[in-house]
Amino acid sequence: MTTNTADLTQSQPAISGWMTIILAAACGLIAANLYYGQPLAGPISSALGLSPAAAGLIVTLTQIGYGAGLVLIVPLGDLLENRRLILTMIGLVTLALLGAALSNAALPFLLASLAIGVGSVAVQIIVPFAAGMASAEHRGRVVGNVMSGLMLGIMLARPAASLVASVASWHLMYFLSAGVMVLLAIVLAFTLPTRQPNSRLGYGALIASMGHLVVTQPLLRRRALYQAAQFAAFSLFWTVTPLLLAGPDFGLSQGGIALFALAGVAGAIASPIAGRLADRDLSRPATIMGMALVIFSFLISHIGAPGSVLALSTLVAAAILLDFGVTTTLVVGQRAIYGLDGEQRSRLNGIYMATFFTGGAIGSALGGWAFAQGGWTLASLIGLAMPSAALIYFATEHRSQ
Repeated sequence: MTTNTADLTQSQPAISGWMTIILAAACGLIAANLYYGQPLAGPISSALGLSPAAAGLIVTLTQIGYGAGLVLIVPLGDLLENRRLILTMIGLVTLALLGAALSNAALPFLLASLAIGVGSVAVQIIVPFAAGMASAEHRGRVVGNVMSGLMLGIMLARPAASLVASVASWHLMYFLSAGVMVLLAIVLAFTLPTRQPNSRLGYGALIASMGHLVVTQPLLRRRALYQAAQFAAFSLFWTVTPLLLAGPDFGLSQGGIALFALAGVAGAIASPIAGRLADRDLSRPATIMGMALVIFSFLISHIGAPGSVLALSTLVAAAILLDFGVTTTLVVGQRAIYGLDGEQRSRLNGIYMATFFTGGAIGSALGGWAFAQGGWTLASLIGLAMPSAALIYFATEHRSQ
């Protein structure tokens, strides 16, 4: 079934369960491409002759590509036919994955990593697309369900890449993902309806209008800044804890650290819960709960003597609670901004995601520095300060917003 309306809710009161599952799976599979390189940075850099200092470019260039795509590509969802745009970006990421898989030198691989980041912004076109297909009263639930797939993809990508590389090679991981992208494109080509936006803006005016949205939409600014603080704490935690667990206090192997990372998958259940809370006009208590959980997760991470079973157990609990809290505020924030203007939904999403992605990059950088300077004590204090600042800022928000 296809339609050319700008907002599918005009003719389709609610997205079907099967379509929600397909879009959730698509988001997870595409988002995973951003994270395969993280656990494989060591073997990739060794194979391609990258120095230890340059190995960080494998992840950094992917992040740069993704950030650029959020600002320059995602807004096109308000201008171009969405189904075609999504398939085009999946095609780009497929070619980039094949380029990475076939690379035997550093430069081609790094360029492919950059393109993987750009193409992976397809997920941020899919999420507002799904929101537009849902009726207003069920939009939070749909966004939450789709985001649960995205979060599962993010959390499972690292252990999946480590497993494949341990039994074969890092090349195979990229070949497999390219094959998955081809299959996904075929499925979406036959199942996605068309959506042609009504906007007649040129590309330059479209990008320029994003600045106007930042200035004129206080809800967008606030929700983006809340999530930037939350995601900064999230990125700091997941940057530092592998270093902490591999250190002398815990001495975990890479396999043990991968199992620890799986604990964060439990946080994915927060997405549908948060969406339903938002649909019931409970966004304020859900936001407070999400921020409080992140604060609490850093507090409990100090229970138990370093290296003890109790300390490891509380770190696992902290990982679950942190992921739950960050996911809750993410989905509630998306539900809020998607209700502002259906014709500007992709631009709103691009601004929102680019802002919190920037917060994540800052959190990662601060985490590495803080751990080197003062260990987990200093790093966790900084992590604690971020959601605390967001909660204080949230307290100044008027209920009418």
